[in-house]
Amino acid sequence: MYSPTWHVRPPVQAIRNMRQFISFVIKEAKHILRDKRTMLLLFGMPLVLMLLFGFAITNDVKNVRTLIVTSTADHVTQQAVERLSQSEYFNIVKTVATPKEAELIIRNQKADLAIVFGQQFASRHSGVQFIVDGSDPNMSQLWTTYATQVILNPATSLVNSKMLYNPQTKSAYNFVPAIMGMLLMLVCAMMTSISIVREKEKGTMEVLLVSPTKPLMIIIAKAVPYLVLAFCILIVILLMARFVLGVPLVGSLFWIFMISVIYILLALSLGLLISNVAQTQLVALLMSAMVLLMPIIMLSGMIFPIESMPTILQWISAIVPTRYYISAMRKLMIMGVGVEQVLFELIVLTAMLVALLTLSLAKFNKRLE
Repeated sequence: MYSPTWHVRPPVQAIRNMRQFISFVIKEAKHILRDKRTMLLLFGMPLVLMLLFGFAITNDVKNVRTLIVTSTADHVTQQAVERLSQSEYFNIVKTVATPKEAELIIRNQKADLAIVFGQQFASRHSGVQFIVDGSDPNMSQLWTTYATQVILNPATSLVNSKMLYNPQTKSAYNFVPAIMGMLLMLVCAMMTSISIVREKEKGTMEVLLVSPTKPLMIIIAKAVPYLVLAFCILIVILLMARFVLGVPLVGSLFWIFMISVIYILLALSLGLLISNVAQTQLVALLMSAMVLLMPIIMLSGMIFPIESMPTILQWISAIVPTRYYISAMRKLMIMGVGVEQVLFELIVLTAMLVALLTLSLAKFNKRLE
């Protein structure tokens, strides 16, 4: 009985296309590695920003120049003043007799906060007034909150608070996920768009497009090195956050990287879309700064709470992908929640990825035609 013999032939064309694809990836990677300024920007910027936001740019309350206004020297008031002086938050610079004198010192920029103890403070633990330099409303509110907590000693059970997830109230807990979102978006979108536009400026894009390799494969090959670099930057940020800034990684690393993959692909799609519109590297850079940098800083919740924004800006921030990535990273890294708690952010980022990728490829194919 005849039994057919199946011969498995290697897909020669597929192997040839894969070799060409790999050669394009290697070519682009060598081009990036040869550019020392680009490498310095890609790996220097995360280090500098992490150190700046982790240590220099901070909302932590420390060494607030404080005046004490009291006309009595009772034991209870002295204990409250002693607690203030021993805390790392306040630096007692002077004791004055009247609120007017304290206000004059603050107006002369020689103090930030004055605490006025009334006559009934010792008996009722009340009658405390704060005179604050309100030029920075956020910080002045923090100063009065911290001072209230220190004066009304939690040990007396008058005030008892518990800070969840961030007991030391470190600003780095807030800034690290935000820096991740900003850097990954800028590196992937900006560098990808500039890379493609550079080929258009030099006239080599047309040469690449008439090669046997499909145009889509060429674009993917140019994006792959930036995808790898984005992962390296992500790992560097996570290592610095954990071992330099002391930010915990409580949640699942698998989901941190999984959501980061979606976000990185979204950023690459946005970079491809910008490259379809821009004709020069300068235009691509300016568009990236206008479309990416300013909305990320102002509308993503990186620095300013979205809930405190006007309603119209809250609606505009809904189209900023970094908003959802930062929210997901804060929940995963700091709070240690499961994936079900970031399902909304995951769905929104995935939908944005599909929409941007479809639009970018459609515009790219239209430009080729």
